[in-house]
Amino acid sequence: MKDTSLEKATPLNCFFAASISGGIAFCLYLLFNSVVQTYATKAVTSTNPVVINLTAAVRTMVMGIVALGTGVFGVVAVGLFLLGIQVTVKSLRKT
Repeated sequence: MKDTSLEKATPLNCFFAASISGGIAFCLYLLFNSVVQTYATKAVTSTNPVVINLTAAVRTMVMGIVALGTGVFGVVAVGLFLLGIQVTVKSLRKT
């Protein structure tokens, strides 16, 4: 049985998808830096320990989610780029 999913993968598709994924990862990286800068410059003014703990938890979750998205899209971009190289090498070896 042949793997048809790899036959549909062309180098152009792989490199195009890698550039899109890399662009999204870069945008998320810029968003992450903006969020970190915003949280660093705006301190919590409350003296209530519950408010301080909830603020720290929410800030940690927001930064974690954005960092996770950045990492996922970055790894996908690298994987697609490497797949494009692999498909290119395989097509050159066939001819």
